[in-house]
Amino acid sequence: MGNAAEFTDANFQSEVLDSPVPVLVDFWAPWCGPCRMIGPTIEELSAENAGTFKVGKVNVDEINRLAMTYNVASIPTIMIFKGGQLVNQFMGVQSKAKLQQALDEAKTA
Repeated sequence: MGNAAEFTDANFQSEVLDSPVPVLVDFWAPWCGPCRMIGPTIEELSAENAGTFKVGKVNVDEINRLAMTYNVASIPTIMIFKGGQLVNQFMGVQSKAKLQQALDEAKTA
């Protein structure tokens, strides 16, 4: 992993739900082909938005409680949180532009 944070049961509350800025969370697994396809996009978003948004990943094989809590039925599932609330959700591979737009909208909403 590069720039994207790793969210776990231990830090999800503080890093995502209590974050003062919007947070993009990528629910993924190492064996998932589409997850590997979108991985570089997630890393780019993390690097380009440092200080404005948080970007991180949840490995559903290791942290399955979070996946169950948020009803993740397929991966990759990308969720955007603001103020502790889920404000947007995408399933499958998404374009960088679409995800950036969703982050920008979350910031202004």
